[in-house]
Amino acid sequence: MSGPGVARLTAVGVSKAFNGRAAIEEVSFTVREREFVAVLGPSGAGKTTLFRCLTGLLAPDRGEIRIDDDDIGALRGRSRRRVAVVFQQFNLVNRLTAFENVLAGRLGYVPAWRGWLRRFGRADRLFALECLDRVGLLGQAMQRADTLSGGQQQRVAIARALAQRPSLIVADEPVASLDPNASVGVLDLLRGIARTDGVGVVCSLHQVHFARAYADRVVGLSHGRVVIDTPPNRFDQAAFDRLYGPQPAEAAPTTLAALQH
Repeated sequence: MSGPGVARLTAVGVSKAFNGRAAIEEVSFTVREREFVAVLGPSGAGKTTLFRCLTGLLAPDRGEIRIDDDDIGALRGRSRRRVAVVFQQFNLVNRLTAFENVLAGRLGYVPAWRGWLRRFGRADRLFALECLDRVGLLGQAMQRADTLSGGQQQRVAIARALAQRPSLIVADEPVASLDPNASVGVLDLLRGIARTDGVGVVCSLHQVHFARAYADRVVGLSHGRVVIDTPPNRFDQAAFDRLYGPQPAEAAPTTLAALQH
């Protein structure tokens, strides 16, 4: 990866509570251009709440989240296209073609009435096809989304994110529903986009070995707080134990080495 680049995302002291119970507390980290940051943590660590705050779906109680130096809470309308989201369950419109789903990424660039009627201009349509080509699905452009495999659907979702020309991609467990081969393909794409387009990518993962293989940095959440922020080659057994804590004797695997297989 070339130089550190500018900050695409800056989170400072972000906290959110529900019914008086903290979900995340004082979370701070950055994601720079061309950087792939993996977020790890056990169930209930606060990853979902954090990601909802990063995308502007939730307003934090305290702290600040900035995208390219702008407060995410102040982003309105077309400005929100700077943050693209890739979901675990793809969030495609099944009855539409892959091409039509990718065109949804251009909604922030056209008048609202054109979006409602799906009347996109030639430049938008060509760009949507280019995005499909980048994810290896140009040949499936006119295929209904619900006829595609899970891995292909996630590639369409990534193409839709690309169509936004975002500064930041927030990928919420994008490979949790995929087999290992499809997972590798999706993570290759996301890391490649970060490098080629100068996009920051923040990606929550359950699989430690994928985080170590793909991330430039690993951020670990436990009980709503950042307890790890380290390059992947320093995410060792001690870091694993600090993040996931003692494991029940019957749980497997319980070591970092076991999770590599």
